[in-house]
Amino acid sequence: MGEIKKVGVLGVGLMGSGIAQVAAQAGYDTTVRDIADDFLEKGKARITKMLDRAVEKGKLDSADRDATLGRLTFTTEVSALADSDIVIEAVTEDLELKNTLWKELDGLCGDSTIFASNTSSLTIAAMAAATERADRFVGLHFFNPVPLMKLVEVVRTVTTSPETFDRAMAFGKSLGKEPIAAKDNSGFIVNLLLVPYMLDAIRMLEHGIGSVEDIDKGMVLGTGHPMGPFTLLDFVGIDTTYYIAEIMFEEYRETRYAPPPLLKRMMLAGFHGKKSGKGFYDYSSKPPTVTYLGL
Repeated sequence: MGEIKKVGVLGVGLMGSGIAQVAAQAGYDTTVRDIADDFLEKGKARITKMLDRAVEKGKLDSADRDATLGRLTFTTEVSALADSDIVIEAVTEDLELKNTLWKELDGLCGDSTIFASNTSSLTIAAMAAATERADRFVGLHFFNPVPLMKLVEVVRTVTTSPETFDRAMAFGKSLGKEPIAAKDNSGFIVNLLLVPYMLDAIRMLEHGIGSVEDIDKGMVLGTGHPMGPFTLLDFVGIDTTYYIAEIMFEEYRETRYAPPPLLKRMMLAGFHGKKSGKGFYDYSSKPPTVTYLGL
């Protein structure tokens, strides 16, 4: 298999735009595909804002910013990713949607192209099985915000070849990340530990053991966490956490992965966290205040 020179990214949301940014900053020609021009424009604006902020803080010079933007191509055509050496998928956590895209790309990309999913909860095997290149399929699970978070989980499934895994590890390092190897279980390493922790915090709140503020303060001051579980839930997204928990519960059938009733009520009410302006905290004021949840 040849050297990775061209990177394809499926999806230009928060994760996809971050992955595209770090790939372009690392010197890779990067093509980003999404379903509509307005999504692409929002993604490009997000990347530009992140790069401009880095220039303002003196962490990046303006020439490097311009060069990074120059390596990025935005398209609505899946076929534009055909000559990629690696394709990283960062679309909605919907297995059918992902596999539709993988099947299409499997017929377009060359034999040496590696497929990698940024899924946080689905198994890599469930996607690899939809292609004819199960030996060239890995998980590359980045963390939000991708340009700032150093970790990437490199997930090896039972069919992943040693060469593909080694290339994926080396690619992660080339992006300036610290890769760790994870087995292909739903949740991998980080979410397998993190999701039950966040769900337990919600159950504590439901049972009246502590308030949102006191549980958050307890974990920050008592264990040295940079933020409490409810602040973290708002940052990750209430809807995102709900869908991840549902997938993990479906996989393991253990109650610790089951979404608590409060999480589902908030998701249905549109209280999706910081991105929607309201989650466990209401972000319409500064500093944010705790949202009334009827408990």
